[in-house]
Amino acid sequence: MIERRVAGAILAGGSLGALARAGLLELVPVQAGSWPWATFAANLAGALLLGAFAASSGPTELRAFREAGICGALTTFSTLQLEVLELGGSNLPLAIAYLAASIALGLVAVRAGRLWRLR
Repeated sequence: MIERRVAGAILAGGSLGALARAGLLELVPVQAGSWPWATFAANLAGALLLGAFAASSGPTELRAFREAGICGALTTFSTLQLEVLELGGSNLPLAIAYLAASIALGLVAVRAGRLWRLR
């Protein structure tokens, strides 16, 4: 069973990550049939942060707050999947480019985060 302190840390971090993601959606609304910039930015930022957080040390609660909480709520694999399917229905080349860029640049962001790592 998950400890209360760890669960609380995930909840607190998740609140911050979800608010950041919601802010991005407000700032850059998704337009049907176009590149979903808000999700793309959230996923790349989350990948960068996750790489940095995973390469850093800290108590279990801090890691849960940062990795599962902030990064888990900021990034979204399910929205990426939905957006790829929706784009594929109207613009298959754009859908493929979005998926490929998300995966490739996400890996680059995680690697960059690991090199940058927050201490």
